[in-house]
Amino acid sequence: MSGWLEQQGGVFLHQPEDLAERLGQIRALVFDWDGVFNRGEKGYAGSSGFSEADSMGVNLLRYALWRRDGRLPAVAIITGEQNTAAAQFAEREHLHALYERVKDKSRAMTHFRDRYGLSAHEILCVFDDVNDLAMAKECGIRILIRRSISKLMRDYFLGKRYFDYLTASESGNYAVRETTELMMDLLGNFAAVVESRVAHDEAYRDYFAIRQAIALERVVLPPSA
Repeated sequence: MSGWLEQQGGVFLHQPEDLAERLGQIRALVFDWDGVFNRGEKGYAGSSGFSEADSMGVNLLRYALWRRDGRLPAVAIITGEQNTAAAQFAEREHLHALYERVKDKSRAMTHFRDRYGLSAHEILCVFDDVNDLAMAKECGIRILIRRSISKLMRDYFLGKRYFDYLTASESGNYAVRETTELMMDLLGNFAAVVESRVAHDEAYRDYFAIRQAIALERVVLPPSA
């Protein structure tokens, strides 16, 4: 899959084999919201939506990691705003945490790591812009969502090597799904995960029951001193 993605414009700053090795240590997933699950455009009451294709991708990657580890990865959305669609998505998908109105995302990352007993190298982060760098720099794998018009910012991130993979898909065009399928391919269990999900077999039902038991924690951090 990596060769095909490079043909489509995806950029690996490290060999896929290196990413696969680091993926072996990943125990948590962190996503920005605006510009990652959507184009960042705001609708009524400041909300911005998501696609079901991206939602399914997140679910399948969580299942892939559960099959590998025998436990769910901790999953969080860290966003600078309060967003109704993000909250609905996080509650429906039974994510572990939603951090809202976060101005300094490094503080949210510290809280998330402490809350779930994680080290930085155990977290995969998906992000798109400068306000996410404080959290992305503290992660073991960093996926930057493409926005072609932001060439100067992308070149800056490239020069500083602030990402490990730049998606071929544009912001708001199923880039999360691209990311999750790439990670499943690197895990080596893509076909097994898909076949299990299609069959809705015992393994998938066990995973889903555990997932559904998670109660979302909505976190608004107190102002910094």
